Amino acid sequence: MMTVTALASDEEIRASYPVMAQLRPDLDAAGYLAQVRSLQATEGLRLLAVRDQGRICAVASYRIIRMLYCDRILVIDDLVTDQAHRSQGVGSRLMDGLKHVARAQQCREVQLISRTTREDAHRFYFRQGFGIECFHLRWKVTPG
Repeated sequence: MMTVTALASDEEIRASYPVMAQLRPDLDAAGYLAQVRSLQATEGLRLLAVRDQGRICAVASYRIIRMLYCDRILVIDDLVTDQAHRSQGVGSRLMDGLKHVARAQQCREVQLISRTTREDAHRFYFRQGFGIECFHLRWKVTPG
């Protein structure tokens, strides 16, 4: 049976690493817990996961932030379903969980950034009711 749960303990966070690393392969396994804990303490990062028979098969990191134009929003930083569980409704369960959190936290929107090359992800987000409304522009800071 699939369940959607917040990840809070060190053990739960560590258990999410193999799935998160499928989206973020540059993450360091040894430093993952410390990095998540640091972002939780300084940026309000939270983790939500879908478990199937206790095993994490999808995970999302997100934050609740406030902005001048719309007040509270839920921002999805990362959302990934384990390769072996894709196209089985797991990602939809996770997104439903995130939408539930957004409503419970009185957010007005759920937002995310997705690279232009992630076409499969875009199709998933469109099926979930997301639309493209903005450009996300970036300027890389270099020393000097």
